[in-house]
Amino acid sequence: MRVLVADDEHDMASALEAMLKRDGYEVDMVYDGQAALDFGGTGTYDCLVLDLMMPKRDGLDVVRTLRRRGMRMPILILTAKSEQEDLVSGLNSGADDYLTKPFAMAELLARVRALCRRSNTYVPDTLTVGDLELDRSAFTVSCRGTSTRLTNKEFQMLELLMRQPGRYVAADRLREHVWGFDGTIENNVLWTYVSYLRRKLESVGSRCKIVASRGRGYALEVDEPTAASEHAAANAAAHATADAPAHTAANVAVHTTANATAHTTADAAARNHTMGA
Repeated sequence: MRVLVADDEHDMASALEAMLKRDGYEVDMVYDGQAALDFGGTGTYDCLVLDLMMPKRDGLDVVRTLRRRGMRMPILILTAKSEQEDLVSGLNSGADDYLTKPFAMAELLARVRALCRRSNTYVPDTLTVGDLELDRSAFTVSCRGTSTRLTNKEFQMLELLMRQPGRYVAADRLREHVWGFDGTIENNVLWTYVSYLRRKLESVGSRCKIVASRGRGYALEVDEPTAASEHAAANAAAHATADAPAHTAANVAVHTTANATAHTTADAAARNHTMGA
């Protein structure tokens, strides 16, 4: 999952980034309120950790603006303020939780996990699409008992595609989700990771495929047997079973008739030979 951290204290921001990454999150960092609004407004994040006192735009204004724009990701506010009215103002502005500095890193991690579980974008530990199962805790993808491990970026990419199977995800959206706002990521890098994923899906024997469309992006195509095809297969099996005894009886009858004809012909030939003699 991807977390946006907005804090103008660079040492604090670096500590938060390292801790969240160790816990398996993808993290993007910004250092002022305007950047927090710009990045948070893209809809690419599962959680926003936001300091209140920042340059260019304060945290409460960022929260209000994001909520006004319909952004529903959970927001955790960090601040040195501890007055009751500040806490109430933060929650009333649209924040989901509030943590006062200084705080224990373990507590912040627990709150981020809880917020992600409550968010609309939360995906359970096991995500199933078609014949694929994605284990978010083990970073593995499996199909009918065969599994393979994914790298962090492969996991992020496949998770996004599995959240919306059959729908195209633009290449820019994939780049932002997996690499953040790193403008150095070229199309050939994205294509390379798509190729890696395709090979891994093939290695576990999945019928799901990652398809590409120029100008539209990439989609996970789910090839599931339809009810009609399953019914037809069942009927074919039933007919095959029912026809087998009849087919065997017919074969026996044909074989018996052929043998009888052959014997009759042989007997007649023998009688003719005797009479001629």
